[in-house]
Amino acid sequence: MDKDLSYYVGFSHFLGIGPTRFAALIGHFGNVKKAYLADRKELAEVIGVKWSEKFVKFRSLFDPIKKLDELKQKNIRVIQLWHRSYPKFLQEISDPPICLYIKGDIDNFDFSKDLCLAIVGTRTPTPYGQQIAKKFAEELTQAGFVIVSGMAMGIDTVAHKACLKAGGRTIAILGCGVDIIYPAINRNLYYDIIEKGGFILSEFPPGQMVEKGLFVARNRLISGFSMGVLVVEGGKDSGALITAKYAAEQGKEVFAPPGPLTSAMSAAPNILLKQGAKLVTSIADILDEFNLRIVPKRKEQIEEELVEDEKIIFNILRDEPKLPDEIVNQAKLSIDKALNILSMLEIKGVIEKNSEGKYQVKI
Repeated sequence: MDKDLSYYVGFSHFLGIGPTRFAALIGHFGNVKKAYLADRKELAEVIGVKWSEKFVKFRSLFDPIKKLDELKQKNIRVIQLWHRSYPKFLQEISDPPICLYIKGDIDNFDFSKDLCLAIVGTRTPTPYGQQIAKKFAEELTQAGFVIVSGMAMGIDTVAHKACLKAGGRTIAILGCGVDIIYPAINRNLYYDIIEKGGFILSEFPPGQMVEKGLFVARNRLISGFSMGVLVVEGGKDSGALITAKYAAEQGKEVFAPPGPLTSAMSAAPNILLKQGAKLVTSIADILDEFNLRIVPKRKEQIEEELVEDEKIIFNILRDEPKLPDEIVNQAKLSIDKALNILSMLEIKGVIEKNSEGKYQVKI
């Protein structure tokens, strides 16, 4: 164990000293041990009287060695800033976390080679938004990308699940401790991410509960971990816009799909497009931006591989989602035959059912 790790963990557990104050302390004292053990008067010169008093009181009650043992028992990995295992691109953001807390195997990744892309958006997506998130997550995974998101309800959850279903690895960055499963409904997803080679990460100490302000800080790590950020849907005050802002500040690419003007959830991508985000209609647009040459199948290619009756239903669905009864009427097939073909197209991954119970082509 690194002899200085306990001091980093101590600072990380005191929420009054974040990345900015920590950087000021290291700049003043020269190293983490001197900063952690400094007396109240010396600390006050850097972080002020109020925070120095609070920190000295915290330090007298906190046992970092005991805390490290506790983390080990919980299978929580901790990596301190400037350690060789700390991802280089996170060190380069303006306010890198003091410590990263991880559930899962971060050593399973080579961040000098792995292609990470963030997919974010509203917690209350439309069926269109869900379809877009699923399509891009699935196809980017098949193209070799690691999907990064925040494990929130809505777009985040859709993106993580689509990545895992496509056989990929995904990274979830939380706005609470890595031992807090939030939202609780994503319990199975949390364990699936870990079991399938991904990991859960937070800069906040284990045990830290959800607080609104922490999600804003978390968003800079989602963009920091990624080559670019795709904002699928969100309102005009969406947190996804904050992630996109951090991405732009960090020199990362921002992508947005076109959305229906009649939908309030199109506000965030439309705002970004006006500000110069790259408009994307397929993953080819993202691949082009990074000079990558993997090309996904086009609808025309998919259609060529279908038998005659499958083509009939495929063409009925290619423009808009439809209910089973509508498909049967338009296809002029028996109900049994139409349902069999729909099942076959689902198995082949050509169509899917949306949240309204309508069948649609996986665009």
